[in-house]
Amino acid sequence: MSPSAIPDRNQPIVLVLGGGNALGSYLAGACEHLQQRTIEPRWIVGASIGAITGAIVAGNAPEDRMPRLREFWEQAKIHSGFALHRGSSLRHAYNEAHTALTLLLGRPGLFGHRFPGLLSMLPWMPSDIALYDHKPLRQTLERLIDFKRLNKGGIRLTAGCVDLESGEEVFFDTVREEIAPDHLLASTAITPVFPPVEIGGRLLCDPGFTNNLPIDVALATPPQEDTLCIAVELFSLRASRPASLDASAERANDLILASSSRRTIESLKREYALHERIEPDGSSVTLLHLAYQSGSDERAGKTFDYSPASLQDRWASGLRDMEHALAQLESSRLEKRRLNVIRLDPNDATVSAEMGARARA
Repeated sequence: MSPSAIPDRNQPIVLVLGGGNALGSYLAGACEHLQQRTIEPRWIVGASIGAITGAIVAGNAPEDRMPRLREFWEQAKIHSGFALHRGSSLRHAYNEAHTALTLLLGRPGLFGHRFPGLLSMLPWMPSDIALYDHKPLRQTLERLIDFKRLNKGGIRLTAGCVDLESGEEVFFDTVREEIAPDHLLASTAITPVFPPVEIGGRLLCDPGFTNNLPIDVALATPPQEDTLCIAVELFSLRASRPASLDASAERANDLILASSSRRTIESLKREYALHERIEPDGSSVTLLHLAYQSGSDERAGKTFDYSPASLQDRWASGLRDMEHALAQLESSRLEKRRLNVIRLDPNDATVSAEMGARARA
């Protein structure tokens, strides 16, 4: 694939990364392909695991980014000693077993049980507001991210949270303030799994249920220059018909977490159409949207499935989907408008998900 997949190598690139816990290895694969193409964003906007992925990218030298991301996911992985390829009749049971192990044991360097946690539901136990403690993640972030580089380097980072009391979205930005481990912990504190984090008198949590893919933050103001915005989402609005209760639960969760991005994109289309009427010759934005299409073996617990096979499959799918999306961008004939939206062909994403890591083995 030629470098011309990016219309102008000097144009600003904004990368928006969504949340999804263990699904986040897909983001790492997408970032790996961008790095292979020497495509570096000027600005990364992230939510939850998207904020952590963005911080690892922005907080490391280019040659250290992939090793740090691999270290993060190697630590997160359940080292069960074997992996089953997609297509195996046992793969769904394999995924479920690893999800159960995660919920039972936690993940070293990410999160563990807290007391009383789940036991607080019993009438004689003290109250608690979360099931797990994600303080271990702080040490992992401090080891993998150069926070001085993150806050003073060449890539701007914005991390999203939600005020648990007011419901207001809160965004921390290296242009306005220094981002520290607590800001990233707050962005990943999905309620009630992890406890909220207090920063500046506000109790903050994961923005997943309100704005899991903050494209609107990246495109709130039409940029001064022609810009490419690449948005990578971890939940898809498209799926096959559910054939089990577990699949129905997965579908409901996906719809909750992916629907806000659809509404955001439709709203941006209307807003930019108005800008076009007022200033038709203004700068243009191309929005390239990718969404992870879950494999047929994945179910409602997939965001806690840290099995070796699932993490490898998602990483490979992210790398492959980003390659296909850039090729799709290259072949697209863009109209002269303030906002063009290009979505990765969902059929390509489905095929890629079922291939998993096998094609790159």
